[in-house]
Amino acid sequence: MTKNHYDKQAYNPQFEWSFLHPKYWGTWLAILLSTLFCLLPHQVRRSLATIFAKQAIKIKKGANHRARVNLKLCFPEKTEAEREEILLQNLITAGSFLLGFAALSVRNRRWLEEHTLIRGIENLTTLTEQGQSVILLVPHTWAIDIPAVLLASRGLPVSAMAKKQKNEVSDWLMHKQRVQYGGRVYERSGGIKPFIKSIREGYLGYYLPDEDLGPEHSVFVDFFATQKATISGLGRLAKLSRAQIVPLFAMYNSETGNYELDFYPALPFPSDSEEQDARMMNECIEQYVSERPEQYMWILRLLKTRPNGETSLY
Repeated sequence: MTKNHYDKQAYNPQFEWSFLHPKYWGTWLAILLSTLFCLLPHQVRRSLATIFAKQAIKIKKGANHRARVNLKLCFPEKTEAEREEILLQNLITAGSFLLGFAALSVRNRRWLEEHTLIRGIENLTTLTEQGQSVILLVPHTWAIDIPAVLLASRGLPVSAMAKKQKNEVSDWLMHKQRVQYGGRVYERSGGIKPFIKSIREGYLGYYLPDEDLGPEHSVFVDFFATQKATISGLGRLAKLSRAQIVPLFAMYNSETGNYELDFYPALPFPSDSEEQDARMMNECIEQYVSERPEQYMWILRLLKTRPNGETSLY
């Protein structure tokens, strides 16, 4: 699929000389270090990540606190020791992945192919070869950016919606990495119409089902052992874009150093109600995350919005 990926409505940050200002020198140093780390052997990165994780898990505030709250509410049947082990493995996975993250930009597409294990890709390609539009349902795992880059390198570019990062240098580089082989990213503030238009034009929609966008954009449905403000309207989006909904779970195997992508059969969207659609999304997340809980971004404010005016859990 050969495309002109330019769209004046898409987000397309460019390099600016102001990025060399001293306030960004710390960012550039971090970029240099991450570039060097990604060239280290995987086992070295994993050893460093394990050392870091064993120290980081001692922290009780911030991201660790959010992760512990999420794990306790989602898995009340597990002991505290079991949940702490999930958190430890989660930190090791995160550290190993992030230490090698720059490889997406430093290495080439052949390297990416050789270091990615893909299962069930026919659940996607059968639809695309028939000319059908597809929206990928992609939960927040540490490897969430990998499928978009790899699929674009195979001629299946992705269209996504994202929020601009506060650090302009990081924002520019992250965007450059995401669309290096093609694709489009739209800012949420621009509305959903450009996103729908791209899907109709043949781009794969990249939909993140577990974001908490507040009560006005959500319905409360079960999520593991608790309830979550879950994005409503995916069924309506599928109808407007005339797209099939294909679940995709992206993982980073900290033992092998490889990425793993699991594509699942298309889901029956839309259902009879937004609540059923939302619950179907959460059931997908529960199935995948229950099998590989160390992959999920438990540090996110997944349960920020609470029903019935309950106070914040964080």
